[in-house]
Amino acid sequence: MSDAAKGVPGHRGYHDIGGLAEGPVAQTEHVLEPWEKRVDALRVLLGDNKRQILRADGLRHAIETMGEDLYLELTYYERWMAAIIKVLVERGLMNETEIRDRMSAIQARLDIPPARTRPWPRIESP
Repeated sequence: MSDAAKGVPGHRGYHDIGGLAEGPVAQTEHVLEPWEKRVDALRVLLGDNKRQILRADGLRHAIETMGEDLYLELTYYERWMAAIIKVLVERGLMNETEIRDRMSAIQARLDIPPARTRPWPRIESP
């Protein structure tokens, strides 16, 4: 884990891009794709009072500790999905094989091509 992710003062994490030389972050609006809406709904369900599996601070921590390469490659909601996967696996609620099998079954049921291969989020040992 990086010094910034550990909370070491004076160290900037890869996720902390505010004020960098690249200029301001574009804050454009776009119509959410159906899968992005589902990711948002999944995060809400995982964080509700009944389940309490993934609250906003847990989502943020998972995103900030997923690894720089993955963070920089993924879009906003792809980061959320990777964070959800990371938390589900770290908490022992699902494993990587179960998630991949479920994704394959959904792709087959909907007759859609497989999603492009993505790196797997870095999972921390419990």
